[in-house]
Amino acid sequence: MAKKVLIIDDDLTNRAVFESVLTDAGYIVTTADDGEDGFNKLSLGGFDLIIMDVMMPKLDGLGVLTKIEETNPKPTNGPIVLFTNLSKDPAVEEALKHGASTYLVKSELAPDVFVRKVQELIGQ
Repeated sequence: MAKKVLIIDDDLTNRAVFESVLTDAGYIVTTADDGEDGFNKLSLGGFDLIIMDVMMPKLDGLGVLTKIEETNPKPTNGPIVLFTNLSKDPAVEEALKHGASTYLVKSELAPDVFVRKVQELIGQ
């Protein structure tokens, strides 16, 4: 059965490119264009992996993680991975303390590398 991935990113180009790459690799991909929409979708559960930008409108990545801690949604999901260009930013360190498993730096990810990272994170 195909694995399900949720991509939460306010940048349309990033969402479209990485959605296409993962769809072509056989994943079922759902997208959200801001943290609020992303939280609503992840609250439904069933995602094997959640890839989330740090800086977004309405609710940023840290805000999503904080809301997860506060509400403890019952449906389960796989790991949450930050998707950012801010590898040395304090926001990344704070997000890792609040439940993010790791982070991926967007600018360092060629499509084939991105797919391999997703496979590793899901345990395939």
